[in-house]
Amino acid sequence: MKLELDHIAVAGESLEEAVAHAEAAVGMPLLPGGEHPRYGTHNQLLGLGRGLYLEAIAIDPAAPPPEGARWFGLDDFRGPARLDKWLCRVSDMDAALKALPMAGKPVDLERGRLRWVMSVPEDGRLPFDGVFPALIEWKSPVPAGAILSASGTQLEKLEVIHPEAKALEALLGPHLDAPLVSFVSGPKPGLRAELRTAQGQRRILQ
Repeated sequence: MKLELDHIAVAGESLEEAVAHAEAAVGMPLLPGGEHPRYGTHNQLLGLGRGLYLEAIAIDPAAPPPEGARWFGLDDFRGPARLDKWLCRVSDMDAALKALPMAGKPVDLERGRLRWVMSVPEDGRLPFDGVFPALIEWKSPVPAGAILSASGTQLEKLEVIHPEAKALEALLGPHLDAPLVSFVSGPKPGLRAELRTAQGQRRILQ
């Protein structure tokens, strides 16, 4: 069973805040995304090349409340928009959840041409204070990261920060095939991404 980096997500109390935070880091506008009726959220996206992408996501105020908790812990999200989640692609969700049951339960989703399975904990909260990766298995022939055109901005490094970073790395390490990801011990859980733009400028997203 292998985990590969699929995308990173900026969360906000509103989509406008999440998009503004992401755009300030990448220096360019995000593309329209869509709605996730199952969880009452909506998003915008930006291709980062190499099959990776950036997502801005928030609760959709126009959507009816979902049954149960929203994914990504968005019911509890408070404060400024920030890089808040990372998602790993798997080829077999059942095998992935057998190895990492704390990731949640499989949920089948679709939107337009896209079909996928997500791992979602019952309370919506991912382990390790939210910096444990959500797992995704793409069922559509072409995943979202391959559909999005390259923006000229590339992800160069993703740091996963947590007081128990070594324990998290030990848990994920045997399965993780993601050279851009590193684990850093720190007092406050969070994520930090280094990006390089088409102009060669390095930008930080956190």
